[in-house]
Order: sequence, then C-alpha cells, then structure tokens
Amino acid sequence: MKSCLVVDDSKVIRKVARHILEGLDFTVSEAGDGQEALDACRSKMPDVILLDWNMPVMSGMDFLRALRTTDAAPRPKVVFCTTENGVAHIRAAIDAGADEYVMKPFDRETLASKLQIVGVA
Repeated sequence: MKSCLVVDDSKVIRKVARHILEGLDFTVSEAGDGQEALDACRSKMPDVILLDWNMPVMSGMDFLRALRTTDAAPRPKVVFCTTENGVAHIRAAIDAGADEYVMKPFDRETLASKLQIVGVA
C-alpha cells in the first residue's frame, strides 16, 4: 500500500484529503506545517506528499527546498495543493522540486488524476 503525507495547516483540508486518499488505497499521515512534515519524513519517508503552500512555522516552499536537500531514496513525489494559481507560483514550485500542482478546492477525480500523472496511483 502506498503512503501519503498530507501537509496543510487546515484540519478540514487534511480530513478531506485523508478521506479521498484512503478511498484510493493510500496509508495517510498528516502534518500541520512544514517543520512537522520534515520531522515526519525524517522518521519515515512517504511515497507522495500533498503539500500546502501557505502555512505557519515553515511554508510549503521552505519545506520542499529542505526536503530536496536530503538524501531521501526513493525520492517522494510532491504535489503542491494550494490556492496560489499564478504561473509564477506554479513555476517556482516546479523549479523547487514539486512534481505536480493541484488547485484547491480539489475533488477525488482531480487528485486521483494528479497522483496517476506522478506515477503513484
């Protein structure tokens, strides 16, 4: 079974994502900010990370940059999940090492499609 770490400061978003991901046969863990997510990855690296952009303590971009400097093998897929939809934001996320990008609000079909694109569904 594939594993997914949902990183978002919103409990509601984490709950919705967990429901969708468990329906897609993922084992789901959660983090409320980038630092919590980094700590979780150090103890057990997930197959994929669903990552929010704007969070307290450590933003999604700061987390992604820190994650991509680790020697994680295999390297987890990262799907940014955010309300930031400008081309500059998308390009910055991809340049920082994100594998895909999904807009909030998202539904099961959209998330499943993005997970298939990155090769984990």
